[in-house]
Amino acid sequence: MAFEQEWAEMRAAASRRSAVRLNSVPAEGGGSGGGYELVVNRDDLGAIGNDAYDLLGRMGKEGDIARASTFDAATALTNGNFVSGSAVLKVHDFWQTHLKTLLDACAQISNHLDYSKARHAADEVKITGQLTRISTLTDDMK
Repeated sequence: MAFEQEWAEMRAAASRRSAVRLNSVPAEGGGSGGGYELVVNRDDLGAIGNDAYDLLGRMGKEGDIARASTFDAATALTNGNFVSGSAVLKVHDFWQTHLKTLLDACAQISNHLDYSKARHAADEVKITGQLTRISTLTDDMK
């Protein structure tokens, strides 16, 4: 399976797990009856955030294993007047740049999902409070 296809399938699966779902009003009418109308499955957000955090930790450790030996090899090859020494150093630098980018991305995903969980909980409290006031006004107008 090609990387692009596998990546697209993983993104689609994550999107299905973490999509915002709006519940409909019952056919007989009326309010929410105590149920939430804005639903964000915090367990899904937490699972994705946890996976990103775990990947960040593993990548930080395992992605740096060969850094020192690659640099030493590049230095030894260059000192031995081998042209490949500069190429190995470019590979080393390229890997370090991309590893840092991936680590930053994982950290941003994890932090954003933690923030999203907290923000959705706060929004739910705020919306519920506002709807309660509107409901009271509606009852008073009857």
